[in-house]
Amino acid sequence: MTEQRNGAGGRGFKTRVLLPFIAAAIVILAAAAVWWFTQDGGNAGQEPGRIAEQPNDQTDEGTDGNAGDTPQEPDEGAGGEEDSAAEPGEDQPYDPDKDVTQEELDATYDIVITNGRVINPETGLDREGLNIGITGKTIGVITSHPLKGSQVIDAAGLVVAPGFIDNLSYDPNALGVWTKIADGVTTNIAMHGGTTNPKVWLDHYEREHPPVHFGASFFVMQARNSLGIGRYDAATPAQIEKLKEMAERALNDGALGISFSLEYAPGTDSNEVLALAKLAAEYNVPVYFHGRYSDVEEPGTETDTMEEIIGYARETGAAVHIDHINSTGGTFDMKRALQMIEEARAEGLDVTACTYAYDFWGTYLNSARFDKGWQERFRIGYDDLQIAGTSERLTAETFAKYRKEGKLAVAYAIPPESVIEAFKSPYVMIGSDAILEPGNNNHPRASGNFARAIGMYVRELEVVPLIDMIDKLSTMPAKRLEKQVPALRKKGRIAKGMDADIVIFDFATIADQATVERPDLPSKGIEYVLVEGQVVLENGVVNKKVRPGRGIRSEFVRVSESAGTMHWDGAEYPLVAFRDARYFDLTALTERGFGLAWDGVTHTYTVSEGSSAADGPAAGSKPGVMPEKGVLMLERGYRAAGPGGAETELVSIGSRVFAPLSFLTQLGYHVSDEGDVITVER
Repeated sequence: MTEQRNGAGGRGFKTRVLLPFIAAAIVILAAAAVWWFTQDGGNAGQEPGRIAEQPNDQTDEGTDGNAGDTPQEPDEGAGGEEDSAAEPGEDQPYDPDKDVTQEELDATYDIVITNGRVINPETGLDREGLNIGITGKTIGVITSHPLKGSQVIDAAGLVVAPGFIDNLSYDPNALGVWTKIADGVTTNIAMHGGTTNPKVWLDHYEREHPPVHFGASFFVMQARNSLGIGRYDAATPAQIEKLKEMAERALNDGALGISFSLEYAPGTDSNEVLALAKLAAEYNVPVYFHGRYSDVEEPGTETDTMEEIIGYARETGAAVHIDHINSTGGTFDMKRALQMIEEARAEGLDVTACTYAYDFWGTYLNSARFDKGWQERFRIGYDDLQIAGTSERLTAETFAKYRKEGKLAVAYAIPPESVIEAFKSPYVMIGSDAILEPGNNNHPRASGNFARAIGMYVRELEVVPLIDMIDKLSTMPAKRLEKQVPALRKKGRIAKGMDADIVIFDFATIADQATVERPDLPSKGIEYVLVEGQVVLENGVVNKKVRPGRGIRSEFVRVSESAGTMHWDGAEYPLVAFRDARYFDLTALTERGFGLAWDGVTHTYTVSEGSSAADGPAAGSKPGVMPEKGVLMLERGYRAAGPGGAETELVSIGSRVFAPLSFLTQLGYHVSDEGDVITVER
C-alpha cells in the first residue's frame, strides 16, 4: 500500500504481480488457523478446562473501580493471574491454590466467604473469585476451588481484606468501639495515650468485652502527671528513675511500647526522653512521638521536630514512630519531612510515621497546642476553629470562654497536598488519633478515617493502589508492633493460619459519613466485619451481642536453663531454647573458619568461609559461655546469610546473636540430635 501511494510505476507493477501470491498465502494461513483451533479448543498454552476452574482476573491496580462482577482483561504488566508467563527474574503472581490439600477442600468450615476479591499485601495477593474457609477464629484455607461451610458469605463484587488496625487510637470505650467496627477496624491500639498500669487497664476492658481487640502503650504524660510533674516542668533525675521503673514494670505487664506527647508537655527534656528511649531499645519496643513543634518559623520548627525524634533513634537504637505527621512534623513541608525519614532509614534507623485521612486536626482548647502564638504557628485564625459536635465557628470571645471549659475543637489547618504526599510514602501508615466519646465529642476521623482513606484517596483521587492502602491500614501497623507482640503476627494478613479478623467492603461505595457536626455517623460501604471468625457487622449493621475482642499484650522471653550442648570438632558450645527451637552463638562459626561481616543498614550478617573475624553486635562474643539467666531474648530483625542461599533470622541476647541449629544444616553440616547433646559434622 505504501508503495502504491508513492506513485512509482515500477513498484506498482511489482505489487500487482505479487497480489495473487499474497492471496494464496492468506488462504493457506486461514486454513491452518482453523485446523489449530479445532485441535486445541482455542486454549493456547492452557490445559483443557483450566479457564473454567480459574477465578476472574484481577483488575489493574491503577483503576480499582473496575473490580466487580465483570471479568476484566488484565492490562500488560498489571499482574493478572492468567497473564502471560513472567520473564526470567520477574516475581510470579502469588497462587493461593499451590498449598491447598484435598483434605482442606473436603472439609466443612464454620464460615465460608465466597467469590471475593481477596487482598493480602504481605504476599502481593490481589485476586478476584477466591473463597476463604474459616474454622473457629482461624483462616483455614484460601482457594479458587469451591468450599463447604455452615455459614456462607457471598462476597461477589466485594473486597475481602485483613481487618484494619488502628495503632493510633485511645481507650476502647463502650461507645466508640462500635463506630470503629463500622469503619472496618478490628484492632484498636492506644498508642497515642495509653496507660501507666496495663495490667489494670487490660483487666478492665476485658471485663467490658468490646468487639475489637485492644492494647496500649506506657503513656509518659500520664505517668508525669501521677508524679506531680507540671506540664512545663522538667523531670528531676530522681523522677526520671521513677519513670523508668514505671515504664519497665508496664512493659513486663503488657504495654506495647512507650508514647510521648512532647507538644502537650513541653517541659519534657532530652534527659527524660533518652532514658526511656534506651529502655525501649533494650526491650525491643517502639517509641511513639507526638512531636514537640508544629511551627513553621523559629524558634522551634517542624524540621526541629523531625530532627529531635530521629536523633533519639540514632542515639539510642530505639525504633521510633512519628504520630500524625500530617499535623505534626510535616504539615507545611511534607516532602522535607518524608525525605528525612528516608535518609534515616538509609542509615539503618527504624523510623516510621502515620497520618489520618483528613486535612484538619482536632484537640482540646486548654492544651499547650493553643498556647500564645497558635495563630502564627498554624497559619489560622479564630474562624478556622469549630467546636466538635456543632457547627459553631469561634471568635476571640468564644475562644476564651471555651478554652476555660476545655472544649474540643477542630482546626482547618492542614494543606490537602500534605496529606496526599504522606499517603504516597512507603513508610507512612494510617492511624486515626481518635475514638468517639459521649456527646459526639471528637473529630470525624474517630468514625470515618479508614473508609475515607480508601474512598477518597484510592477510588476518587487515585493517590495509591488499593493493595498499598490496605497495607497501610492493616499490615504495616501489625508489623510496626509485632516484634514483642506475638498476637499481632497473626493479624493484618489474609493467609492460612492467620486470625480471621476480616473486613469485606464494596470498593464502589465505601466512604466516610462522619462530619464535624456529626462525628458519630458510621461509614458506609463496609458490608461485613469478622473478629476472630465471628460476624460483628453484617450487611452494614453492627451486632452488639457479638463481642469477641481480646486484650493484646507484649511478651518477653528470657534465658532460663541450658537447652543442651553442641559438640563441634572437639569444642563445646551451650545451646538456648527459643520458641520451640534450639540456638547457638553465631560467633561459634568464627572458630570453625567462617567470617561474619555486619551490614548495619540491612541488619544482616554475611557468613563467608576463609576468615575468623566478626564485627557488629556480635563482636567480642564468647560462644562457649552460657548467657546469664534472665537476660531478654529478642527478635530485633537481625538476619544471617551464608553460602548456597543459606539464610535465617537471629535472636539477640544482650550483645550476642544466636542462630537456630537449622542454619548449620543449610551450610552443609550434618546435625545429629542425641537429646542434650548435638553433634555437628561435615
